[in-house]
Amino acid sequence: MSHISQTPFAMASNLTFPGHPVNISQIPSAFEIYDDRFMNIIGSSPKVEALLKNDDVAFAHEASVFIPSADELFLTSNIFTDPVTNQSTIQISKVKVSSQPVTSEVIKTTIPMPNGAVNHGDGILFCGQGNQTETSGLYQMSISAPYEANLLVSGFYGREFNSPNDVVVHSDGSIWFTDPSYGFTQGFRPKPQLPNQVYRFDPVTKNIRVVADGLQRPNGIAFSLDERTVYITDTAYAHGDGTTDPMAPSTIYAFDVSIINGEQFLTNRRVFAMADTGAPDGVKLDMEGNVYAGCGDGINVWSTGGVLLGKILIKDGAANFSFGRNGLLFILNEKTLWTAQLSRSVRGALLKI
Repeated sequence: MSHISQTPFAMASNLTFPGHPVNISQIPSAFEIYDDRFMNIIGSSPKVEALLKNDDVAFAHEASVFIPSADELFLTSNIFTDPVTNQSTIQISKVKVSSQPVTSEVIKTTIPMPNGAVNHGDGILFCGQGNQTETSGLYQMSISAPYEANLLVSGFYGREFNSPNDVVVHSDGSIWFTDPSYGFTQGFRPKPQLPNQVYRFDPVTKNIRVVADGLQRPNGIAFSLDERTVYITDTAYAHGDGTTDPMAPSTIYAFDVSIINGEQFLTNRRVFAMADTGAPDGVKLDMEGNVYAGCGDGINVWSTGGVLLGKILIKDGAANFSFGRNGLLFILNEKTLWTAQLSRSVRGALLKI
């Protein structure tokens, strides 16, 4: 096992697990167990496999939106220099995960520097980070050719967003998203005109509100199952220019979603968990309320009470991931798309499959 700051849970070689004994020595070393509840998540025969690789482009960086009806996964790449335009760019790939062999294609889109995304209606809601000439904002994209994209919101009452990073949709239809200034740090966005904040957008009334500030680099965002809590990651540990600061947050914060005077507010900010390796980027929940985050050593999993249950170790870490069917995780590791098979009873909270 890799060296980490806490010793994994010491377990007997013969453990009672859902009615039958499990030989812990047969659990792959990619799975580190810190709490015996993690066994209920990974099951008796977990495994990690490389699904797709690309040695030329870090195609598997963000988004990770699974479309069950088509068995397709939409991904956004890390930044790279386009060999034709010589400009910094980010591409969207569509991976047919059930084809043999697994295939992928690059999607042509008008979304400038796409990043995080989520299933939304019949399509996908993308964070467009923008560039020096095109505005940032939220874009709704179709999941079939010609992959038309429509801009839903582009700023806060005339002030452009910094570089929207990740997004989630509440059951009332409102859209919540994070907006750190990574685009400026990485050199493809103008100087920020707004603080690093979290927003709530109502697509019906077009109202846009700030719901959280005081975060250095707000990044991933997810709701609890009952939507009474929202989890927001602060990844200021990673500056975005390749440098890191161990004194800056690498933290998941939890907020209460409160109704005050008939409107939603975020209250009672508190530390939910801190990642010991890298920073927690994308964050998602399963149907038991456990919280998963892409970190510097792979996928870390915490209980609803913020206890580290275990890790799925991926060399060089993972920025984001998503749930497929029956306990399958798609894990984004830059030039490699991995899958982790957990217990088939595990369901992702977004799609509930």
